[in-house]
Amino acid sequence: MGRHVAGEAPEMDALVDEAIRGIGAEIDALRVPRLRGVVLGGGYGRGEGGVFVLPDGSTRLSNDLDFYVVAEDGATGADLAAIGEVLAPVSERWTARLGVDADFCPAKTTGRLHHDQERLMVQELVHGYFDVAGAKGETLFACVERRDPSAFPWMEAARLLMNRGIGLLLALEAARESGGARPLAVHSPASRGFITRNINKCILGAGDARLIAQGRYAWRIGDRAGALGDPLYRAAADWKFRPRDEAVCTWEEARTVWLEALDAVNGARGARHSRNLFNAARWLARRRTLGAISTFGLDPVERVLRRVRDHIASRTPITPSLRRDWEIFN
Repeated sequence: MGRHVAGEAPEMDALVDEAIRGIGAEIDALRVPRLRGVVLGGGYGRGEGGVFVLPDGSTRLSNDLDFYVVAEDGATGADLAAIGEVLAPVSERWTARLGVDADFCPAKTTGRLHHDQERLMVQELVHGYFDVAGAKGETLFACVERRDPSAFPWMEAARLLMNRGIGLLLALEAARESGGARPLAVHSPASRGFITRNINKCILGAGDARLIAQGRYAWRIGDRAGALGDPLYRAAADWKFRPRDEAVCTWEEARTVWLEALDAVNGARGARHSRNLFNAARWLARRRTLGAISTFGLDPVERVLRRVRDHIASRTPITPSLRRDWEIFN
């Protein structure tokens, strides 16, 4: 049916194909109200999924399967929540079967996809997916104008650094809970896996943010590695495709890479567009507080990014307040 993983692993391609067929059949049988369609996106939708090779040579999937759910225009918040509730048991069954999360993203209307069409997440989705259930992707995504990968707005670089910075802070939290400053190998397997994944995602995200800010982003990770010419980024890309227990670098090294990427991205900021009242209103509407006057008028993503920077620079684990703001504006 399709190529889902990077490199040669036909048995894993076949397993993802099986999941697409099985999940699609289950969803079609449910006849979910206000649901238009479901596609598989993410790494396995783009043909860049990872494969974990076990010591005996056998393989298993290493990434979550990211299913994107599209609802009819006019669907209310209650409709979207109901779609998620109906799909939850499907997710649970296939997660148990596959050994990785079969994750259904919160349902979005086509109108919302059109509104978010400049987002990296939406553009990567429409450039690489497999149909699963309901309407075909070419119909679902007719509302989204395909963009050149070199033309993403600067804010997408900031958003990417915010998300990867949060992951780095969560890795720090996991390390301290599992074993403090001990070597990575001493941590529990679950914590070690979480820490290494987030270190790796930080290296990739930092490099991708640089490319977005410089107008040099590319759809394929191999092309991005070539554009950067950074051995650590290429090592992180290799790790993504064939993960292993050891991280590509230490948390401290990843911290340095992230901070340097933030400086580079800020240096490519360019002219600031004045949307002070709009941005302040967005923050106030969602946070119910005005927040620091020093960041009045900044886009909420930039406001959260500044807090992430302060925590990473001082090696301070994530706080409930920062986590809440990230969840609101992610």
